[in-house]
Amino acid sequence: MKEAMFYESLNGKVRCHLCNHRCVIKKGKRGICSVRENREGKLYSLVYGRSVATGIDPIEKKPFFNFYPGSTAYSVSTVGCNFHCLNCQNWDISQMPKGKEGRIIGENLLHEEIAANAKESSCKSIAYTYTEPTIFFEYAYDTARLAHKEGIKNVFVTNGYTSAEAIKEIAPFLDAANVDLKGFSEEFYHKICGARLQPVLDNIRLYKELGVWVEVTTLIIPGYSDDEEQLRGIAEFIKSINDDIPWHVTAFYPAYKLLDVPPTPAESLRMAREIGKKAGLRYVYEGNIPGEGGENTYCYNCGELVIKRYGFEITEDALKDGKCPKCKTGIDGVGL
Repeated sequence: MKEAMFYESLNGKVRCHLCNHRCVIKKGKRGICSVRENREGKLYSLVYGRSVATGIDPIEKKPFFNFYPGSTAYSVSTVGCNFHCLNCQNWDISQMPKGKEGRIIGENLLHEEIAANAKESSCKSIAYTYTEPTIFFEYAYDTARLAHKEGIKNVFVTNGYTSAEAIKEIAPFLDAANVDLKGFSEEFYHKICGARLQPVLDNIRLYKELGVWVEVTTLIIPGYSDDEEQLRGIAEFIKSINDDIPWHVTAFYPAYKLLDVPPTPAESLRMAREIGKKAGLRYVYEGNIPGEGGENTYCYNCGELVIKRYGFEITEDALKDGKCPKCKTGIDGVGL
């Protein structure tokens, strides 16, 4: 265990300020994430140094398409999440601590070992992913600070519900964040995620203001987040921050508690991509349906194909010093 960051004592209770739930937690109890516990008036992280999953992934899998494309990321996570998304693909580890037994599992993996493993594996970055990195913030924070000194990049794959104060604390060591903007209504967020929309919107803007490279992902769930009004709202919101933010519109496949919902048809992704392009976004990508052509990067100025992909694999990279080979326009991103 490790004493948590971002909490205040309230006469035996504690208020956690790590995420926007801002849970008030009684003695012996845990917050919504179920991995932070009040022990005698002090809040502790129960998952510090306890990795439940690691792996070496293409950065495109996160997905990041305009951040060191073609590189690999050393991925790490613990159990737990501060959302309870009905469609969670990793529900077996994200929701595990919320069961009756409140199980906390994971192998001991020090932050020094994570940085060393990433370096030995020639990974350009460390990705805090699979579950929600906010809930293992102290673990991610210590790892990111060390990795930063070693010249290794750090990326969050996040639901965007971290508190502003926590984001500001880690921002100097965080190079990129892919934020899941899961829908565009408070009703959707309440029903599907058990959270609120507005803090996610605020944090996307905050990451950008702090100089963290941002990409946004929206899972297109038939009957839930595939209507044109929501998609147009998301596209216009992203554009209002900056038109250089890549938007990934990805296909849903039945999972967890949404097993009765059909997979997303390719036509829905094409519709979403067109909405994003009409809104003025420079980079809109289709995901989870390889080979449809929506995975490629095009020059926003002249339309030239500059990076061709099949799934997570780059099959052609025509960029010259990060610029379009045809019109010499610089393509937005990091490490292109």
